[in-house]
Amino acid sequence: MLKIKDTVTIVTGSSSGIGAATVKTLAENGGHVVINYSKSAAAAEEIAAECRAHGVETLVVQADVGKEEDRLRLVAETMAKFGKITGLVNNAGTTVFMDHSNLDGLSEDDFHNVYHLNVIAPFMMSRAVEQHMRDGGRGSVVNISSVAGVMGVGSSIAYAASKGALNTMTLSLARVLGPEIRVNTVCPGFVIGDWLRKGMGDAKYDATRNHLATNTALKKPGGTPEEMAEPIIWFLYGASNTTGEFLMADGGMHLGQAPLTMR
Repeated sequence: MLKIKDTVTIVTGSSSGIGAATVKTLAENGGHVVINYSKSAAAAEEIAAECRAHGVETLVVQADVGKEEDRLRLVAETMAKFGKITGLVNNAGTTVFMDHSNLDGLSEDDFHNVYHLNVIAPFMMSRAVEQHMRDGGRGSVVNISSVAGVMGVGSSIAYAASKGALNTMTLSLARVLGPEIRVNTVCPGFVIGDWLRKGMGDAKYDATRNHLATNTALKKPGGTPEEMAEPIIWFLYGASNTTGEFLMADGGMHLGQAPLTMR
């Protein structure tokens, strides 16, 4: 059973995409939400208005979670308004779009930048909320990884490696943050939306969607942000006996091409 009413959840990078879908779904079910953005103030306020329409309280905070002072301010403002933090979704992330075969296409700085936001920032955010969650007697952290971190695919080798590291970190954090705090990971596959289309380009984006619709177990051309929000919220407020787990929300992409059926 989902116990969302009157919870307080920080979702990093929640002015669009999976983050926005997550805060809107939480609000629809009575959860108070903290909407974090780095640059898109107007988009964040629009999402906040949609959430408030469901009768919940919202907090909009501009913060670059790659910076310690911003992370601490995000948590401090949340505590000042709500007095508790029950959930954290480490959704903010970045990548460099580069064909895996082009080893010269990635610089050392590319790796540092991707790791900084995709691995270090989730660790630091988890550390920042730890004592508040313990003081409240419970807490749940959900890291947003990727099927890339399991399969070694995706937008670039740097991205895949960073998500693999995030998966491993989930196991480590789950061991040390219990019993009060559970830590789990959702691994989306191809997420339908403008962000991925812009990064891949129209031709590659459309070709990938068509391939998935033909060759995956569920025959789906990727998943929507709303579909990704479903397992995130389950991990947050429904999976009371689950920690240190990965959930592949990829329509069966990690299974490979569906085999021929003998009849």
